[in-house]
Amino acid sequence: MSDTAPAQPWVKQLVFAGLCLAVIFFQLLPLETTPRRWTGPDLVLLICLTWSMRRPDFAPVYLIALVALMADLMLQRPPGLLAALTVVASQTLTKRARQMRDQGFAVEWLTIAGALLVVMLGNRLVLSLAAVPQAPLGLTIIQLMMSVLCYPAVVAAAHFLFGVRKVAPGEVDAWGQKL
Repeated sequence: MSDTAPAQPWVKQLVFAGLCLAVIFFQLLPLETTPRRWTGPDLVLLICLTWSMRRPDFAPVYLIALVALMADLMLQRPPGLLAALTVVASQTLTKRARQMRDQGFAVEWLTIAGALLVVMLGNRLVLSLAAVPQAPLGLTIIQLMMSVLCYPAVVAAAHFLFGVRKVAPGEVDAWGQKL
């Protein structure tokens, strides 16, 4: 049993990367040819924040940076901007994860909503300072609301489908390090 225990974080990290790449792939598929008046949630950002908040050891910073940068490049966004904001938000949540263990889901949801708001505002601010054309403010607000509303579904999928649960107090990893 001790021979297979250290492999679990690597397996979960591969699942995290594969899930994010699958979301990017489906976002690139040309399923609609007409422009929409609404936008869906930013699932890659939600997955990164969910895994950072619940199991930081399954979503290390280098993997979050790589996945977010790939999403920026593949979705033709300014390279590195949303990736940097995602890394900052996920690392902030990782540092707060230990304090959030005893809190209820509503507090976690509000914390994620605040992080999403800061990421969206930071993205718009930097794009406007650089005079880069961006989506209308209404679409950004819709995406923010959709992301906040879809967070419980992402948490449920992570919990029930992928086994990403909150770290229990006193839980240690395979090497005896406190999580």
